[in-house]
Amino acid sequence: MKVALSTASVYPETTAAAFEMAGRLGYDGVEVMVWTDPVSQDIPGLRRLADQYGVPVLAVHAPCLLITQRVWSTDPWIKLQRARSAAEQLGASTVVVHPPFRWQRGYARDFVRGVWRMADETDVRFAVENMYPWRYRDREMLAYAPGWDPTDDDYRHFTIDLSHTSTARTDTLAMLDRMGDRLGHVHIADGSGSAKDEHLVPGRGSQPCAEVLGHLAGSGFTGHVVVEVNTRRAMSSAEREADLAEALAYTRRHLAAAPHRR
Repeated sequence: MKVALSTASVYPETTAAAFEMAGRLGYDGVEVMVWTDPVSQDIPGLRRLADQYGVPVLAVHAPCLLITQRVWSTDPWIKLQRARSAAEQLGASTVVVHPPFRWQRGYARDFVRGVWRMADETDVRFAVENMYPWRYRDREMLAYAPGWDPTDDDYRHFTIDLSHTSTARTDTLAMLDRMGDRLGHVHIADGSGSAKDEHLVPGRGSQPCAEVLGHLAGSGFTGHVVVEVNTRRAMSSAEREADLAEALAYTRRHLAAAPHRR
């Protein structure tokens, strides 16, 4: 089982910096978050970085964020087509995609069927990621359609993100059970149940990170585990690197421990 570094984990440093850190720390590869950094959108440039630092691209995260609405077109289906093409060219096994925003009505209406169609056209996995309700004070807004919990719908593959389960205040292990053998990809992070999407280093919050990793080790999981943490508060590159080293050590330690059979 390979442990990769999400390039989002080094923000505000660059995509190129993520490859360099992943190589130096001993990660097995990277997940490229496609966003406004031009390098993250440049397939030949990403291939050169993978070769230079010896860290393959294992997954591509399609540009689904609010800040990436104009990256690779404003048409969300074109975004997914380009993400699939990037994964195929880079040798990545997985495209990570979020459920649509509710205001993307046409896209949301056809999303489940459309993801199945695209998955039928390639060997690349389209793994739909769990999200969370948006909260302000005591009010909750459902920002995603068909919904923030992808297990309510029929997808071939899922991504589980443990920071998102924390923000949603949902039962992580129950969601893992619902995903079952359709779990294709994991974003390992932590959270304390805050309304903010925290992406803490695993072990620093209240999520059952160790149990999830132990379950993966004992369940025949064939996907990748991606460290996707927030290091924006790091005061230096060295402090950021220390957080990423801690996250990698934690993940490998619990993947190697006696598996939790659930």
